[in-house]
Amino acid sequence: MSDISKPISCKGCNNEGTCFHHLFPDDSEYFNNKKQQLTYTKGENICKQGAFAPYVMYVYEGLIKVFLETGNGRNINLRLIRCGEFVSFQSVLNQQVYQYSAVALTDARICLIDKEGLKRMLKDNMEVAWRVISDNCRSETKLYEIIKNATTKQMPGKLASTLIYLASEEFSGYEVFSHLSRKDLAEFAGISLESTVKLLKEFEAEGIVSLDGKDILITQLESLTEISKRG
Repeated sequence: MSDISKPISCKGCNNEGTCFHHLFPDDSEYFNNKKQQLTYTKGENICKQGAFAPYVMYVYEGLIKVFLETGNGRNINLRLIRCGEFVSFQSVLNQQVYQYSAVALTDARICLIDKEGLKRMLKDNMEVAWRVISDNCRSETKLYEIIKNATTKQMPGKLASTLIYLASEEFSGYEVFSHLSRKDLAEFAGISLESTVKLLKEFEAEGIVSLDGKDILITQLESLTEISKRG
């Protein structure tokens, strides 16, 4: 179960790349009164697609998976969100419900931010607003890549693109693959579980990856990139 914990002051937040380093002193005090912090355990649901969205969520600590529920027993994994990024940012723009679901892949601490408080901050502080916009542009780019993979690539290309994304530098230190099942990988790639397992074994036989339980080590990134490009 999630527990309420004492929020870290935005001014003292030491998350790398956080936009809240750029709050003005008066804004920092105001903003601290507009949020609370919850602690989630690994595997706990953070938000539910279609549920009422009273807050904007900011990841202070942990790794989050966001996904679309399709209603047919399969999900579409969209992306991973790490510390210093927002979950459900769309809710600040008068979206009344969550557009996707999110689950904690690791123990996590999430700041629940009052929508009106965040709106005021974005209006008054151009540096913070610019950093938030930049982050959301990166998220949008990732969604375009998902659409491209789903519509133009064959199964090897889809899985190769997924492995490259999950092993990228932005998730360094998270040991991402240890937190993901083969079903998770399949739902990131948009292919079946059976095809995912089969292709991983083929990649291993070709020396492109090394498998050790849940862990996956990319040993020939150039080959995997070529498969991704070839589709």
